[in-house]
Amino acid sequence: MTTRLVSVIIDAAELEPESEFWHQLLGGSLTRTPTHHFLQVEGLPVVVIQLAPGHVQPGWPGGVSQQMHVDLATDDLMAADRRALRAGGRRLQPLDDVDPAGPAGSRVYASPAGHPFCLRST
Repeated sequence: MTTRLVSVIIDAAELEPESEFWHQLLGGSLTRTPTHHFLQVEGLPVVVIQLAPGHVQPGWPGGVSQQMHVDLATDDLMAADRRALRAGGRRLQPLDDVDPAGPAGSRVYASPAGHPFCLRST
């Protein structure tokens, strides 16, 4: 038996800001329906942003659990930081929390719907 990951579903009270954020961050193509936006990026599972009108943002790290967590690898942490912020993300830790030139550098952010994710140096 083989099991493989085919999609990641992200709840959001508002589809457009969340799907545009992931689209700007990851690229690919975005298909919209009234209740789901499907982001297809070559080499990745489909990222599905699902309308969840009652969605409450996680308060992680100091409150409600993070509900999900995505790690993204990058060869340029500073450029990825700028892209994430321009796309509507926000830092959950200060900018100087890691050495961006270090081999294991990582920064923690949140998407517009409040879902935490990390950008990690490769």
